[in-house]
Amino acid sequence: MMPPEQETTATTTTTPSIITIPSPILNRPPETGSGSVHAEPSSHINANPVCLDQVLAEHQPQSTPSLKYSSNSIFRESLRPVTLKFEDVGYTIKLRSKRGSCLVSSQHEAKTTSSSSRVVLNGVSGIVRPGELLAMLGPSGSGKTTLLTALAGRLPGKISGAISYNGQPFSSSTKRKTGFVTQDDVLYPHLTVLETLTYAALLRLPKKLTKEEKIEQVELIIMELGLARVRNGVVGGPLLRGVSGGERKRVSIGQEMLVNPSLLLLDEPTSGLDSTTALRIVATLRGLARGGRTVITTIHQPSSRLYRLFDKVVVLSEGCPIYSGHAGRVMEYFGSIGYAPGFNFMNPADFLLDLANGIATDIKHENVTEFHGRLDHHDDQNSIKQHLISSYKKNVYPALKAEIQENHKIPLRTSSSRDSENQWLTSWWKQFMVLLRRGLKERKHESYSGLRIFQVMSVSFLSGLLWWHSNTSHIQDQIGLLFFFSIFWGFFPLFNAIFAFPQERPMLIKERSSGMYRLSSYFFARMAGDLPMELVLPTVFVTVTYWMGGLRPSLITFVLTLLIVLFNVLVSQGLGLALGAILMDVKQATTLASVTMLVFLLAGGYYIQKVPAFIAWLKYISFSHYCYKLLVGVQYSENELYECEFGLHCRVMNFPGIKCLGLDNQWWDVAALTVMFVGYRLLAYVALRMGQPH
Repeated sequence: MMPPEQETTATTTTTPSIITIPSPILNRPPETGSGSVHAEPSSHINANPVCLDQVLAEHQPQSTPSLKYSSNSIFRESLRPVTLKFEDVGYTIKLRSKRGSCLVSSQHEAKTTSSSSRVVLNGVSGIVRPGELLAMLGPSGSGKTTLLTALAGRLPGKISGAISYNGQPFSSSTKRKTGFVTQDDVLYPHLTVLETLTYAALLRLPKKLTKEEKIEQVELIIMELGLARVRNGVVGGPLLRGVSGGERKRVSIGQEMLVNPSLLLLDEPTSGLDSTTALRIVATLRGLARGGRTVITTIHQPSSRLYRLFDKVVVLSEGCPIYSGHAGRVMEYFGSIGYAPGFNFMNPADFLLDLANGIATDIKHENVTEFHGRLDHHDDQNSIKQHLISSYKKNVYPALKAEIQENHKIPLRTSSSRDSENQWLTSWWKQFMVLLRRGLKERKHESYSGLRIFQVMSVSFLSGLLWWHSNTSHIQDQIGLLFFFSIFWGFFPLFNAIFAFPQERPMLIKERSSGMYRLSSYFFARMAGDLPMELVLPTVFVTVTYWMGGLRPSLITFVLTLLIVLFNVLVSQGLGLALGAILMDVKQATTLASVTMLVFLLAGGYYIQKVPAFIAWLKYISFSHYCYKLLVGVQYSENELYECEFGLHCRVMNFPGIKCLGLDNQWWDVAALTVMFVGYRLLAYVALRMGQPH
C-alpha cells in the first residue's frame, strides 16, 4: 500500500492518461499571503490536451503571467480569502413516530432518543483555508449533505457548535460571496448554456459593470470550464435531451463562479458521471481552489485518481467524525490505531468507506467468504465504529481544536465594506426585466404550444356551432352561452396557474438562497410573463364564439364582453397562483381547486335560482357569479323585449333566469372582482414570502 504522495510520483509512463482540461484554470499559482488574493483567468485558453500527470502535479508558487483584462473585470478585483472553521457542529431532527412499525434496525435505535429525534451530526470539526480542497467522505446517510448545507448557511433549524467565516458568523454579505452547487442540477431545461449563464450574470454581477462586461465574464467562464463546444446547446433535463451530465454540472459550477466566490461548496458533483468526466470536474475544482478560494465538496465513492486531488478529508460515520485532517496522512493515522488494508494498492477512499461502515478490511483477498459473512454482524460493526469515534476524540480532535484556536485571529472587514455588500447588486427594475425576459424565453414552448392552442380553438368553434346564430327568442340558450364563458375561463386559467410556483420551487429556493433577486421582482415578473398567453387565447376564443353564437351585434357590447372575460381570467389565475403558493403541492392544489370551482359553478346563479338562505352566501365568494352577472348586464338593455310566447313579447329583465340575478348596480360586481384580483395575488405573495428565505 502506497501513501497518496508516493502514488503521484509512481504513475506509469507506458500509457499516460490524456484528458482535456482547461490548463489556465489549473495553473493559477496559490497566493498564501494574508493580503488580497487575485484569481485572474486568461482571455486566451489553450485547448490542447494535457497529460494527467501534469494535472495531478503539485502547483508550486510562481509569478503570475501578464494577462489582458477589462479594466472593470471582477476577476481583477481582489478576493477576500475565507478561512472556514467549524467546531463541534451538531444537528438533530425530530422524527414522526409510526405506530405498528417493528422493522427498526439497532443502528437507528441507537441514534434515536426517547423524544423521537435523531442525531444527524454529532461533534464534527474542521478547518479549511484559502487554496485548499476539502472532501467529505462517508456512506449514504452519514450526514455529508447536512454538514455541507450547514456550512453554506442554508440548513433550517438550530445548529449546535460554532461555524465561522474569517472569525465572523454567517451574514448576507457572506452569502453573496458563497457559491453552493446542489447535487441535483437545478437549471431551466429549455435555455441554452450561454443563456443560462448570461441571465445569471445579469442578476448576480454588480451594477457598476456594463452589460457588455458581464457578458465578457460569461465568455471567460464558458472557456475556462470547457463549455465552448456546447455554448448554444440547450441544457436539457429529464424530459428534454440536452448537454451531457458532466457539462450540465459544469454549467451549475459556472453559475456560482460568475460571482468569483471566496467560498465554494458542492454536493456530490461527480454523482452519475464516468470516471474521466468526474476527474475533469474535480481537477477543475482543485484549480479553482489554487486561485485562492476555499472549496468544500461531498463525494460518495471517489476513485484513487480523484482522491489524490484532495488536500483535506472529513470522514463521517452516522453523523460522527472518524477523521478530519490532511488527505495524505489518513492511511498512516488508521494504521497507527490498528486498521490497515488487506492488500496493497487499495483505493484509500474505499478503505475509508469500509471503516465508516464498521467493516475492518484487515483480511486477505482470498478470504471472500469470511469477509461477506462478517457483514451481517451488526454488533461487530458497531464496536468498530465506536472504537474509531473514540480514537478520533483521543488522537485527532485535541490537535484539530488547537489548530482551530490558533487560527482564530483573522482581519475583520470594515463596517463600510459590509454595508456596501448588504445592498442588492442590481436594481429592482433590472431584476424585473431580466426575470421577465428569462421567463418568456423559458416558457414560450409551454405558452405557445400547439396543444393549448388546439384545445382552445376546438372548444371555441364547437361552442360557436352549438349556439349558431341564436337570438333573443331563445334567451335561455343565450344566457347559457354567457354562463359558459364565465365557467370555461374560470377553470382553464385556474388549473394552468396552479403549476406555476410548485414547478419553480427548486429554482426559487436556489436563487433566493444565493441572494440573486428580490422576491417581489420575481413575483411581478412572473405575473407579467404570464399575461400574453393568458390574454391572447381568451381574446381569440371570445372573438370567434361571440359572433358565431349570434350575441348582440354591437362593437361596444363585444368589447365590454371581452374585457369582462379577460378580467375573470386574471381573477381565476390569481386564485390558482394562491392555491399553488400556499400548498406547494400540485396534487393537493388540483384537488382543492376542483372542489372550489365546483362550488363556484353551482353557486354561479345559472343552475339554481332559489338558494336556501343559510347557504346563499356562497355566491358572494364566487367570481363566476360576478362575471356572469356582468356578462348578462352588458348583453341586454333595460327595455329590451323578447318573444316569451307566440305573438307575445316580454321584457328581458323579467325573465326568471335574469330577474333572480339582480342587475341593479353592476359597479359593485366590478368592485368585488377587483378585490378578488388584488386579494388572491397578495395572498400568493405572502405565502411565497413565508415559505422562502429572506
